[in-house]
Amino acid sequence: MNLDLTRSLFRKRDHLVVKGYCQICETGTFFRSKNDWLRDYFLCEKCGSIPRERSVLYTLNLLYPGWRMLRIHESSPGERGASVKIRRECAGYVASQFDLNIPFGTMHPNGKYRSEDLEHQTFADESFDLVITQDVFEHLFNPDLAIREIARTLRPGGAHVATVPMTMKERPSRRRSRQVDGQIIHDLPPEYHGNPLSPDGSLVTFDWGFDLADYLGRASGLSITIVFVDNLELGLRAQYLEVLVCRKL
Repeated sequence: MNLDLTRSLFRKRDHLVVKGYCQICETGTFFRSKNDWLRDYFLCEKCGSIPRERSVLYTLNLLYPGWRMLRIHESSPGERGASVKIRRECAGYVASQFDLNIPFGTMHPNGKYRSEDLEHQTFADESFDLVITQDVFEHLFNPDLAIREIARTLRPGGAHVATVPMTMKERPSRRRSRQVDGQIIHDLPPEYHGNPLSPDGSLVTFDWGFDLADYLGRASGLSITIVFVDNLELGLRAQYLEVLVCRKL
């Protein structure tokens, strides 16, 4: 670690503070955390983004620097960080949510998103240059159907850019919950993550490991690369910070 970075990194009352540059703000900032779980608490003090959001934008800037001119579909975006920036700066951006209150394929009255089932989409073939999902694939009952649908809606040369907490790491992935005849069967104790549409949260259906890359490739025919960047000055340090880039060759 260089001397300047050493001076910028310190702990005070269990707070981690780093002076750096935010990919989302595109300006100098401080990244701060009040918790050792950096994945949700290592925040940019200017935009409030978390590491996985900054990692998604870093990957877009690195591999698809012209993303502002592309046609992008993001499934289940939040209202901060990379999602807000991409929506604001990309004219071809389309957001979708799994919203059972309106028919699939229709826009919500607020105009912010279209209702879509990621496993059975209504979009036409080859509709998008990029599809983005942030922490979605650990909540799907049929991720094989979802990645096939994503591949179908991608144009040749396009890519699916995704974050997924690969909690199992080198160990085999495991299913936590399944759906049989409309009933949810739990193989492991139920676990929930945040849901932008529901205070009840989203059920975790899989604990994924690094073998997720092979699974997605076999299911879709896409070429899978895992991007991992650890850089404190960019606010890129946290648990499960890998980004999957699934390319349609």
